[in-house]
Amino acid sequence: MRHSILMLSLAVALAAGCQREATPAADTTAPPAAAATQAVDANADEHSYSEPDKVKTSDLALDLAIDFANKQLAGTATYTLEWLDPGATQLVLDTRDLTIEKIEGAGKDGQWSPLKYTLAENDKILGSKLTIDVPERSTTVRVTYKTSPDASGLQWLTPEMTEGKQGPFMFSQSQQIHARSWVPLQDTPRVRFTYSAHVTAPKDAMVLMSADNDPKAARDGDYSFKMPQKIPSYLLAIAAGDLVFEPISERAGVWAEPTMAKKAAAEFADTEKMIQTTEQLYGPYRWDRYDILVLPPSFPYGGMENPRLTFATPTVIVGDKSLVSLIAHELAHSWSGNLVTFSSAKDAWLNEGFTSYVENRIVEAVYGKELADMENVIERDELKSEFTEDNKALQALAVKPGVLKDPDENLSSTVYTKGAWFLQFLEQRFGRDVFDPFLKEYFDHFAFQSIPTATFVEYAKANLLAKHPGKVSDAEFDAWIYEPGVPATAPQTLSQRFSIVNAARIAWVGSAQLPAPAITSKWGTQEWVHFIEGMPETLTHEQLAQLDAAYHFTGTSNGEIAQRWYPLAVRSGYAEANEAIAAFLQRVGRRKLIIPIYKELVKTPEGLQFAQDVFAKAKPGYHPITTGSVEATIAEAQKPVATKPQ
Repeated sequence: MRHSILMLSLAVALAAGCQREATPAADTTAPPAAAATQAVDANADEHSYSEPDKVKTSDLALDLAIDFANKQLAGTATYTLEWLDPGATQLVLDTRDLTIEKIEGAGKDGQWSPLKYTLAENDKILGSKLTIDVPERSTTVRVTYKTSPDASGLQWLTPEMTEGKQGPFMFSQSQQIHARSWVPLQDTPRVRFTYSAHVTAPKDAMVLMSADNDPKAARDGDYSFKMPQKIPSYLLAIAAGDLVFEPISERAGVWAEPTMAKKAAAEFADTEKMIQTTEQLYGPYRWDRYDILVLPPSFPYGGMENPRLTFATPTVIVGDKSLVSLIAHELAHSWSGNLVTFSSAKDAWLNEGFTSYVENRIVEAVYGKELADMENVIERDELKSEFTEDNKALQALAVKPGVLKDPDENLSSTVYTKGAWFLQFLEQRFGRDVFDPFLKEYFDHFAFQSIPTATFVEYAKANLLAKHPGKVSDAEFDAWIYEPGVPATAPQTLSQRFSIVNAARIAWVGSAQLPAPAITSKWGTQEWVHFIEGMPETLTHEQLAQLDAAYHFTGTSNGEIAQRWYPLAVRSGYAEANEAIAAFLQRVGRRKLIIPIYKELVKTPEGLQFAQDVFAKAKPGYHPITTGSVEATIAEAQKPVATKPQ
């Protein structure tokens, strides 16, 4: 998942998927305190009630009906179980706000019999523990249930909230622990399973899943899916709406609303090149097809790496391919994350740091080293501003074995940027001729497995450090993983194009002389982002008006530019941007792009009132994850300021 480095921590944002966008605070608060007193297990997942060491799901079969009117999925989930503990007679599943109607077990004769179960009280973070008594240790158990209209992992859109406004739309967001809100299951990356699904829907809605979607499927209201590769629960995904298909290659294409499909396919035309590039580097693509579903603007993240069907925001479709590194990131997850998976959220860097590194290698191969360098500089500049003396405890990639830590206590810059930087350090020390084959062998060795950081450390020291002595010491290696900050030996990246941008900005701030059009006409999104990010904290009204007249930042359709320009406008009191800010916040639900604007607005009483008014209008079109984040931002601003005793 693509994240926002501006988000302060995974504690504010556990989703890590790709989520290079953060998830809501509600998902990331520490789990029940009892977990802190349990024996330390490097592979434990504190965000799941399930007990996969006793019994594990090997296959999931869904039979669901989509009810747009009631905002509900209803049907059955059938589990094929592997009993691991000879004394175990209970199956424990994670749920959130599900209505359980009945639970049955299949006997040796194939007949279904009722099973006793207990649904515990709801925990605001983990949901409700579902304990099923299975005295005969049945290998097949079936749960009949229905979801809540407010399921945290589903968003239901009215026709007016979609791009084409022709019909309703529904999509899921399972990462990090939202799958349990639409399927009762062992909601932990420690458990990988195959799945199949039969889904019924209104005939005018095309249904897709993170499975074998047929580009030629008839839109008839009756759909069947299979996912033969084993996946963790957070990669379970479903979407339904007015969707059509546009091919990119024999194994890649775009699903989108009709008004967006051709535009998206043109923007993502290099997808097949990206797949081939990654295969050359790290081995075959193992998921058969790679399709992209462009969601409505309310999607809270940049992308989500659901296997075979990346979910993507329309905000990266700007007409010049300058933001398609998001597709490189989600594609890279097909190796790092989907193929080799972290075993719990406390090891999020194994997914996102590796993926960010592979993403940059794809961008370099397809679009050139200069673009890859610019993106590295942007992200590392944000890391440098995010890493402070006050949050050193959150800057380590992982904790040493035997130390129990809140799994959500990491900065997003730690998980994504520092993780990728560490791998670039290894690449430069060992050379690509050594490091690329090592990484390919790593993906092969742990394919379709979920591992903790300790397993990677053991593997790397045995297969990289020990085989090439004198390149990197154990102490250097461990410092990257277990110590705060970025080591002094970190490789530095410079961008010649950014040097030109810096010079142009400095000259303008000093003389009000705008750079020559011959220079700026060649700039893409990255240059404009760097140009704005390097500005003083505030500008005068005259300065902002001059920039706006020349470059039309206010009202821009480019979300990456809007994310930087509008906070600067708010800080500087540039009221001329207010109407465009309101329109942007009501049109876009991607957290990375809008939360920085809300955070700037709420710093003043008048800005807070403006934010509340805009949010009241925008809220019906926001995903629950985005709504929670905005509400938390506003609530924090409304807290009374503590005064020191006299």
